[in-house]
Order: sequence, then structure tokens, then C-alpha cells
Amino acid sequence: MKQYEHGGNVYQPSPTGAWLDFSANINPMGLMPEVRQTLEEHLVDVVNYPDPDAHDLKAAIAKHYGIGEEYILPGNGAAELIYLFFQVRRLHRVLVPVPAFSDYERAARAARSVVQQFVLLSEHGFQPDLVKMAQTAAVTDCFVFGNPNNPTGTIFTRKELLPLLEQLRGGSQWMLVDESFMDFAEEREEATLLPLVKEFPHLVVIHSLTKFYAMPGLRLGFAACSPELVKELSAAKDVWNVNVLAQEAGAVALAHPEYDEATRKLVREERAFMQGRLSAMHGIRVLNGAANFLLLDVHGTGHSSSAIAEALRQHGILVRDCANYESLDAGWLRVAVRKHEENVKFLEQLEAIL
Repeated sequence: MKQYEHGGNVYQPSPTGAWLDFSANINPMGLMPEVRQTLEEHLVDVVNYPDPDAHDLKAAIAKHYGIGEEYILPGNGAAELIYLFFQVRRLHRVLVPVPAFSDYERAARAARSVVQQFVLLSEHGFQPDLVKMAQTAAVTDCFVFGNPNNPTGTIFTRKELLPLLEQLRGGSQWMLVDESFMDFAEEREEATLLPLVKEFPHLVVIHSLTKFYAMPGLRLGFAACSPELVKELSAAKDVWNVNVLAQEAGAVALAHPEYDEATRKLVREERAFMQGRLSAMHGIRVLNGAANFLLLDVHGTGHSSSAIAEALRQHGILVRDCANYESLDAGWLRVAVRKHEENVKFLEQLEAIL
């Protein structure tokens, strides 16, 4: 693997006094007022241990996503659940399409799995040959990928993934799908695999709640899978893995659909605005994506991704240099979609650098 690294470090001093962070893909609307109020009201409850069954949170997840509580396992963020799955199942060979979120491979290797990469090509917009990928997945123990994928933003529909899912029937193979950015996608109703966990016992869907609801510091997500696997994973995790405040915040956040719709409207409009402005800049190619971020091909600018990232950093703007993603090089940047005035500031600064 390439060197482990995520986005910019907002805890380091900013040359401008404060960071404008385009390196982390968090809801630009920020923390929901109702969630903030809930956190303040329940701060006193940190003197107690969390509910080990996360009853209220599971009920809220089940109602919001339309799945039974017996199929739900809350976690300390999506990453905990990914690592937990591989530690419990101890699979021999794991297939990961790349570029992808690095923790898929890290989690598999930590469980002593052999990782096989399926390289996605930029000239094809990082869209895989699903037939070839299905053939490759057929000789592995687990196929893991993001939908929408990070950092490409590409998305599959359930119809497109059915041939892969059918391979799981009656077999011992697993499919682990990370839907951490699914709530941002306009295509989510046709793309999410959550409705299929009842039908396919070897399907595991991982879902983050902290990106869409702008509370990554709380760490919150859930796995949707068969009740048998829920019990198996539960037996292997920390009893109090989801803290009091995260449980309360998650339950409240899921009860406010108006925030969800406002978020998707903002991301849809600002993503289109950024795509238009970025595509007009010399040497930049913007990949179409379904999530709240954009992958930029900057090879044609004459600048490396690290040089652009550093120049922006000197002006208090953080972006994600993608050079350390498997199968990418120093010609790719990922930028989050933020509020309009912030996006304008980023675009103007990038134009000045180029």
C-alpha cells in the first residue's frame, strides 16, 4: 500500500488564522440546530454508560431507512464496522477496486487477508467493466467497494450490481458495500443495497451518519446485514462502542427530513456550479460524481497535485492531494462541495495559482 494519509489537518496552525477545509467531505450545512440542542441537553448524561443496545438509535435508523432493527448494528463510525467485519470473518482473499478509500485495504490486511486490486482506469471515467469485475470477484472471498466511491464519486444502481449479488446465493463469498456517501446522491433510491440485506445473507452494507449530518467528531455509523452476522459482530465489539452523545444526536438527526432535502438541494446546485467553473480552467478535467465532492484531473495544468495543494494551503485552504491513492498519481485532487461563498473563494484562489 501507499503511505496511509487522509485529508488536511485542521488542528495545525493556519497561515490565515482559520482553515477553509475542502479536504474533508462533510455536509456544508453544518451541524443541525436540533442536534446541537440535543448535545447540550444530554451533556450531563456522559456520567452514565451508554445504552449497550442503542435502542433509540436503532429504532430511528430502522424507521429512516426502512429496514428491521434486527438487521442493524450501530458503530463508532463506518471505519470501526469495516475493521470489525474483517477481524471477525478472517477472509483469505479480498478484492478491492482502486482507487478507493484506503481503509478497505488496511482493514483487510490487518486481519491477515490477501488483497487483490482491481484497477479502474481514468480514461474510462473510473467506471469498471462489471462483467470482468464479476469474473474476478468470483474467485475471491470478499468483494469490497464504495457506492458512491471515494474519491471518484462513481455510483452503481442495484440493477447493475445484481449479477454480482447473484454470485453470493448459496455460496461462501461476501460483498461489503460502503454507502457512506449514499445519502448525498440523487440516485440513492435506485442505488442503495439496504433493501437487499434480507434477501442476501452474505451482503453487508456499511453506512456513515457523520458525513451527511456533519458530526464526524462524534463517530457514528451502522452496518446492515443478516441477524446472524449482527449477533456475530456484536459479540466481538466493545460493548459500549457508541457513546451517549452520538446515540442521542443520531436519533434526532434522522428525524428531520427537511435537513436532508435542503442538503441535497445545496450540494446539487453547488456541485454543478463548481463543475462549470472548474471545467473552464486551463488544464483541469472534472469527473462527474454523485457525492458531495469532485475529483479533478490536474495533469494538464503543468502543476503537480502536491504543488497546487501546498499553494492553496498557504492561503488557508485545504484540499485532498490524491497522489497516495492506489492507482492515482500526482495529477489528481479531490475537493469537497461547500457553501457558495466558500466555493467562490476556493475557485478564485485556484484560478490565481494556475
